[in-house]
Amino acid sequence: MKKKLVVLSGAGISAESGLKTFRGEDGLWENHRVEDVATPEAWKANPKLVLEFYNQRRVQMNQAQPNAAHSTLAELESYFEVHVITQNVDNLHERAGSTHVLHLHGELSKSRSEFFTDLVYNIEGDLLNWGEKCERGTQLRPNIVWFGELVPMIEPAAEIVSEANILLIIGTSLQVYPAAGLVRFASEESIKFLIDPQGVEIGGILNLTVINKKAGEGLPALKNILIENHT
Repeated sequence: MKKKLVVLSGAGISAESGLKTFRGEDGLWENHRVEDVATPEAWKANPKLVLEFYNQRRVQMNQAQPNAAHSTLAELESYFEVHVITQNVDNLHERAGSTHVLHLHGELSKSRSEFFTDLVYNIEGDLLNWGEKCERGTQLRPNIVWFGELVPMIEPAAEIVSEANILLIIGTSLQVYPAAGLVRFASEESIKFLIDPQGVEIGGILNLTVINKKAGEGLPALKNILIENHT
């Protein structure tokens, strides 16, 4: 039986494919205040602006390509039962070939009814337009978990982490909750690796090895270690 390898990925892994992290040092996201494009209040105040903002993010996503880190995670499925839990809303993990991807914060490639959260649809192409409605006649919105909304996938994610034999933390500063708290669900016995060029500090975590490299460099090197020592 393959060991269970669970990956927590964040914006850093997508940044290496050219996708910007959600908030810059100036507090803006693509020249917009986060409060104006990524909250339920923003949607109520100016839904067309919100749609256009995410349309532009979708254009960028569709033009971007998976990088070496994404590809390496997909390759590891030949040796481990790999589950990717990502804070990212892009589809680069899937496009690289990963087959078990849980999106904590939603998916840019999908829309959902603004009232009926179970009505979710794939977006064909780049655009989701004002006036596009679900089968029950309500406006479609980006299938994104905005600030101030509950994170419905956090409990399934915590259960997956608790079952991990190996935990990889890649490209996340572990500053955004509740996602940052997932690390605490890993068992003491599980082997843990953190890949980050800045060397994020996590206190009180046992069996943790820190690799101070970017994901695209550190993960391919770690792949060989995992295969040789932990399969």
